[in-house]
Amino acid sequence: MTRRLREARLIAAIALALGGLTGSPHAFSQSNSAAGDPIKIGIVSPQSGANSRYGAFAWKGAQLAAEEINAAGGVLGRKIVLVNGDSQCAPSEGVSATQRLIRFDHVSMIIGDVCSSVTLAMQPVVESAHVILMNAASSNPEITYRAGVGGFKWTFRNYPTDELRAAIALQYAVQVKHYQKFAVLSVDSDYGRGAIAFTKKYLSRYKAQILSEDYYKETETDFRPVLTKIKYSGAQAIIMYGQADTTPIIARQMNEMMLAGKVGLVGNGEFANPVTIAAAPKVMEGAVEVAAWLPEWRNPRSRKFVSDYERAYDGEVPSVQAYSPWESLHMLAQAVQEAGSVNNDSIRLALTKIRYNSVMGEVTFDDHQQAVLPMVLVEDEGGKPVIKGAMYSKVDYPHR
Repeated sequence: MTRRLREARLIAAIALALGGLTGSPHAFSQSNSAAGDPIKIGIVSPQSGANSRYGAFAWKGAQLAAEEINAAGGVLGRKIVLVNGDSQCAPSEGVSATQRLIRFDHVSMIIGDVCSSVTLAMQPVVESAHVILMNAASSNPEITYRAGVGGFKWTFRNYPTDELRAAIALQYAVQVKHYQKFAVLSVDSDYGRGAIAFTKKYLSRYKAQILSEDYYKETETDFRPVLTKIKYSGAQAIIMYGQADTTPIIARQMNEMMLAGKVGLVGNGEFANPVTIAAAPKVMEGAVEVAAWLPEWRNPRSRKFVSDYERAYDGEVPSVQAYSPWESLHMLAQAVQEAGSVNNDSIRLALTKIRYNSVMGEVTFDDHQQAVLPMVLVEDEGGKPVIKGAMYSKVDYPHR
């Protein structure tokens, strides 16, 4: 268990023990508010601190969705009003923000957080208050393991997990690229090691094997020794979950060792970044990356979102942290419409049955209240990233 996860669980336990701070479960249900009153929805994200740029994207995306919904007449004749909560990407701050939104702003739904440790800490708080939490941007699988049949019935996630990313990357590598022998070279972090652990979990689905496994420190710059080992291992591709600053270094050194065209790259390491491709175009040719969504995704509604967002925010290109809250707010609005009520229980039930037409395809929720989503496959071709389509994969949940 990681330090951040332990911290989130401790804070969550304290929040649950102090559950009275959030009031009784139905104290703030909007079902008792007057017809025509606005529907208040909270947005919890890092609006300050080192990760504030992600929080800014989340707020802008949700705000654009609220404006679109309200311009179309609102939901059940009511306007949507967003209320901001700053988590600072810290579990304790996220819990405090969540409690304030429930107790003082009387929200019945919350979208958040970008940071997984915050979302984990929020789960028991919303559970105690019977307030819907729609996780729209954090990817730790533990959030989903604990939701729905996992225990927390008020937590939903409209975002793919790190586990799903690893499963899809492996599936594409084997079924489409026809790789069967892999080497691992990933960043030595919870993210890098976690992604490889998930990859190993699904190796048995295919006739595939990992021949070598190495991890690099964030400050490392000489990869020649490990690349030499990989060169003579017989690996067809390197599974890499890494950093934007490091991948170009690895690519250049692979080029020096004449591995271009002989060993492919699969995973997530800013492979589609123009700087990475320019570092060693021949090495990056055919590199495969998996993404939740991209601005280049050629769905008409997605293209309109990108265009509207750029127009609304002075030409800024939206990130996935803007897209997912935008999509999630539209989904919540549909759930309210289908529930025919702003009663919390009715909306929660509507979400469990929803069939929502997202820009990535139809979204339904499984029994862990995880959205069943495809992910985008991007492959470098001719010096530029090319979207190859989207792919679904099934996650095997742990038995509890």
